Amino acid sequence: METPSAIAIILARAGSKGLPGKNSAMLAGKPCVQWTIETAMNAASVGTVVVSSDDADVTDCAHKLGCTVIDRPAELAHDTATIDDAARHAFEAVGSPVCPIVILYANVPVRPDGLIDDAVKMLEESGCDSVQSYSAVGKHHPWWTVRVGKEGSVSPWEGDVLYHNCFRRQDLPGAQVPDGGVIVLTPDALMRQVNAPDGPHCFLGNDRRGILTNDGDVIDIDSRIDQIVADAMLNEQLRERAVHADR
Repeated sequence: METPSAIAIILARAGSKGLPGKNSAMLAGKPCVQWTIETAMNAASVGTVVVSSDDADVTDCAHKLGCTVIDRPAELAHDTATIDDAARHAFEAVGSPVCPIVILYANVPVRPDGLIDDAVKMLEESGCDSVQSYSAVGKHHPWWTVRVGKEGSVSPWEGDVLYHNCFRRQDLPGAQVPDGGVIVLTPDALMRQVNAPDGPHCFLGNDRRGILTNDGDVIDIDSRIDQIVADAMLNEQLRERAVHADR
């Protein structure tokens, strides 16, 4: 068993226009945030789990599970508040420990086993500023992005050739997007002390690395459809574990 080296900060804002109450909604018999808390607690690299929230249901769950709970102030809990501001607030509230920081979203109940530990390991072994998980874009590839005009006209999003003249999915070049599974970063990066270019993602530093996940490994709940899929996948995982336990 490796010695825990990281602190996990779980962000769980109460407000959500797309799906109100999603962080405390029940999924496969547990509040959504509990799945993230348990994943963090089961990570070998994580020694402390902190939950930052302005949601009473979330903080109640976090207290019961033994987390350190940080009350997220109103100025960091509105629609335009940034995740790094909320993470910095929580990090400073627990004493700014000198260790890797794992940022997790409470509305991501499905993650693959080992994702957190693999990301922490990459950060520590590479000496980079941050590691973020990414998944393949699949059929929503940027080459197949278009602009549909008012009269229904279709034109390429970029360039002059529609679909980059590529019509088979297997011929598309690899492309990935952040999937919300995990962000791991150094204290210097989070506190913006690495002189990274200014911008909304400057807290990720200069040397940014990516860890790849497979299709369906991570489910980020932003809609009712996401919630239904996550509930089904978690119930399936519980059934599979029960079957293995009986063998």
